[in-house]
Amino acid sequence: MHGDIAGGNTAAMNRPRQFHGRSLRKGRFSEPGRAYLITTVVRNRRPVFRDFLNAAIAARTIHQLESRGHHTLCYVVMPDHIHWLVQIGAQHSLSRVVSIMKSLSARHIGMPIWQRGFHDHAVRDGEDIRQMARYVIANPLRAGLVARIGDYPFWGAAWL
Repeated sequence: MHGDIAGGNTAAMNRPRQFHGRSLRKGRFSEPGRAYLITTVVRNRRPVFRDFLNAAIAARTIHQLESRGHHTLCYVVMPDHIHWLVQIGAQHSLSRVVSIMKSLSARHIGMPIWQRGFHDHAVRDGEDIRQMARYVIANPLRAGLVARIGDYPFWGAAWL
């Protein structure tokens, strides 16, 4: 790399930096009992969850992970992605929890739907988790899908 710059190879310096899902996974750490805000996207941003049945399957799958020791604090199923605030249990890593959710929902929908990878944010001490949940749940309002969150069927929160 230094040789390119010292040698005058400006093409390497001017190339846009590319990020890949595997780069996001480097250094990913799963802490049992920690809450994580997950965002995962449908392949090619297809609005798979505009279909009521597909969205219902995704929501049900998230709820089913409770039986595996993972506590859903809130979630919202958007037309082409999911936001999910989950406290992971001790038996699976964060990556495994998301993988299980994706695998089960795709199997029940009957086709591969998910883009590889996901974005996560570990909830830190001092962050207002309820404010974070309000932000997640308000996604359908901000997207203009409904005028009142009560009119949107595919969300849930542990505090209700």
